[in-house]
Amino acid sequence: MQLTMTGRTALITGGSLGIGRAIAARFLEAGAGVALVARRREVLEEARAALLSAGHAGPLIAVAADISSIEGCSRAFGEAERQLGKIDVVVNNAGQSMRGNFLEVTDEMWSDDIDLKLMAAVRLARFAMPGMIQRRWGRIINILNTGAKAPPAAGAPTAVTRAAGLALTKVLAGEGAKHNVLVNALLVGRIESDQWVRRAEAEGKSLADYYADMGRMVPMGRVGTSEEFANAACFLASDAGSYITGTAINVDGGLCPVV
Repeated sequence: MQLTMTGRTALITGGSLGIGRAIAARFLEAGAGVALVARRREVLEEARAALLSAGHAGPLIAVAADISSIEGCSRAFGEAERQLGKIDVVVNNAGQSMRGNFLEVTDEMWSDDIDLKLMAAVRLARFAMPGMIQRRWGRIINILNTGAKAPPAAGAPTAVTRAAGLALTKVLAGEGAKHNVLVNALLVGRIESDQWVRRAEAEGKSLADYYADMGRMVPMGRVGTSEEFANAACFLASDAGSYITGTAINVDGGLCPVV
């Protein structure tokens, strides 16, 4: 199946590294214009240069913004819309794996996690949906993790905010369906990303050994690639996914115990 996004535009948060960058590359390959959003300007520009040097012609823009605040969300969406003309697809990918024993999680940690993972998605949907409804075409994809369906012990606050992201997905899907604004979630399992690179370094392991150890926990026997995850996102963002809304798809090699 040839997936095409020609004429579409997408805003991707957490777009400078890992899964977000892979999604950007896949969208560009399918013909979309893309706005990469992240906090660090230098990392964004490196990502943009690498994507363009790989033959992705764009349009591809980089917007430095901290979307954990309403001001950052407004800046990110406003600048992306100004440069791309419209936003057809929003991929809420920004996040971090903040977790610990419940009694050790402070109010500040809860607030930071909620602002970045939940409220950023709420605010960007609020900015994007009016235009999508008017054009009768839109896609919102919330990138969560499998802890949203199967929260582990010592998984707060991240599993709780991810579970809230599932509820948000269903609410938005119900309201957007009659306007052809489709809202879905993709749940990350063990996927190659920069967070694992940092953890491997912290534990003094080679990345290959670290991924091999992780892969033993996965029914398919390996970790997934960011490109495999990006393929699922591209399917949902294209017209090929035109009858899918309000669902949460595990991209995890069979790891999650909940369907």
